[in-house]
Amino acid sequence: MQIKPRQHLLDIWRAAARASFDDGKLVWGDTDGLSSVADAERLLCLLYPATEVPAFRLDQPDTTERDVLRALERVGSRLEIPPNLITALTQFMRTYTGPDESPTFAGGPYFKPADPKDELTYEQGKLGVVDSYSMSVTLCLATLGFLKVYESSTTRPDVRKALSQLREATNTRLTAAMISLLRSFTVNVFDAESEQGRRLIEVIGQNRQSDRAVLQQFSRRFRPLRATIIESLSRGIEVEESIRDESQLFECGWAWGVVKDAPQITDLSVQVPGQPDGIADRLPYVYFTVVALDGIQDLFSERTLTLGLLDADQQKLAEALRLRWELSQQYWSAVARFGSERWPLEDLPWQTTGLRLESEYFSLTVAAILVHDLVRRKATDDDLTRTVAIMERLADRGRITSRMTRNDPVVRLHDPGVMMPLAGSERSGSLLQWRMTDFSAQLLKRTIQLAELSRNIDAQDRLLRLAEQTFEHLWNRRIEEGHGSGLWDNVQAVYPDARGITRRLSWSVTERVTECLVAARNMYEQQPIRSAELAQLARELLSEATHLFGKEQLEAPASADGSRGRAMRSIESRLDHARDLVDERPATAFALALPVLQELDTLAQARGAATQEG
Repeated sequence: MQIKPRQHLLDIWRAAARASFDDGKLVWGDTDGLSSVADAERLLCLLYPATEVPAFRLDQPDTTERDVLRALERVGSRLEIPPNLITALTQFMRTYTGPDESPTFAGGPYFKPADPKDELTYEQGKLGVVDSYSMSVTLCLATLGFLKVYESSTTRPDVRKALSQLREATNTRLTAAMISLLRSFTVNVFDAESEQGRRLIEVIGQNRQSDRAVLQQFSRRFRPLRATIIESLSRGIEVEESIRDESQLFECGWAWGVVKDAPQITDLSVQVPGQPDGIADRLPYVYFTVVALDGIQDLFSERTLTLGLLDADQQKLAEALRLRWELSQQYWSAVARFGSERWPLEDLPWQTTGLRLESEYFSLTVAAILVHDLVRRKATDDDLTRTVAIMERLADRGRITSRMTRNDPVVRLHDPGVMMPLAGSERSGSLLQWRMTDFSAQLLKRTIQLAELSRNIDAQDRLLRLAEQTFEHLWNRRIEEGHGSGLWDNVQAVYPDARGITRRLSWSVTERVTECLVAARNMYEQQPIRSAELAQLARELLSEATHLFGKEQLEAPASADGSRGRAMRSIESRLDHARDLVDERPATAFALALPVLQELDTLAQARGAATQEG
């Protein structure tokens, strides 16, 4: 199934508007309770494409296109859509603001008690989580960009007042989310002889070398990273002094929420109310690290920088987050590719070290960090090719590109998903878990990112085929009828023989698919990969065609209005166009040159025949 970003995004917008708006007003209430994560995901399904795809812009009503208006007719008319979105966003900001006027980041029903006999308490539902911090960064930046452009398009006093109030609330929430991300970053130091140390050595050494040899390699490979952590990390984190000991192992990344005893951020010009004490253990999770990386990179996007969306305090926070963003990518990318032979990441499925869990989902999350790093440092062909093979194997093992067998346990990867204990959450009363159900959507997103990065024709072709297969799998999982029709997720639609699967509206999966389509649009906006071989052939064809065209012009000129005169002008125009394209699109230049050569040959034969008859 070919990915058609414009058509499919419009389909999602139509379904999301139908599920979320009634006569222009946002309607909540289709989840199990208040969740800032789910509600941010719902709003981003509309706002993210509107701020990232020029054809979907809503901030300049005079330029909104007709098919976009038809898809969003439940939100309002051309002039009503922006004010109605401002009202919906304002409602979100108010809903997730505490009594002390500080933003809240409630995970809500996304938290699940580890013991099925327990129930999620009200206080536990209000706990902040990295998913909410990261999603809020993306939503706030999209909102600020939308407001900045729309402000010049309206003169209505009531709308301008609402716009100003929303901007203030959004800036407050953005700063709070960035602070919370800083305070959720952690460095976990542990002894090589500890249980976690032995597991890390087992994962990266793959039982091919002695523990001592693996420890020595780890010490050498991570010495520069260790030095950066010692010298540069200070805001929002306390790093154990034992990090200086090179015989100690360590991991860095994001915990599930604000870390216990994480210091508050106090060096800002304007203090943001509310920096709650953390309860999370100093344990980095690859899943929450990926989630944080996705949000943080939006702070450095071209749109954020061009529109100047960050104030002075936010710029300082962004620089601190960028350091952690780079450290995490370098660490997990190096762990994934540790050693000189087979990568640890190629040994599926990945085993977590802090919590002894293993799943293809964790392999995918580590691969996602590797993709981030490959994009950042412009990957080599070898790294890219090996990563493509990992993605293909994950798609096969996840039964996306292969058939599910009878009573196949892999269906649990998609429903109910992978459950992950949240270390330290028991301080809230009982141990909580986080459920991850977006394996297919995450696989699609990382595949498209790799395809956008790839400059190798064979690798990109494999990635595009995999992306199309994964997208077809996901598209078939849409809910077909009832509430949420046209949205996700109905896993049983692709695994009809699986038992115990429940159809439910998932804004998480829906938002991930929306992100994938925006990424696919960005990929198609790039120039196609240039083939050096075709470029050389195209030049040779054009050289011959130019020579033959010059020879044809030596003949007696034909009348300008005659068929030969028109043919000569057409040939000259096509040759000029092919020459312009030969460097960027050699295959197109090649295709244009062939009919020109055929036409020149036809002209030459006709002239020869006329000479013989004469």
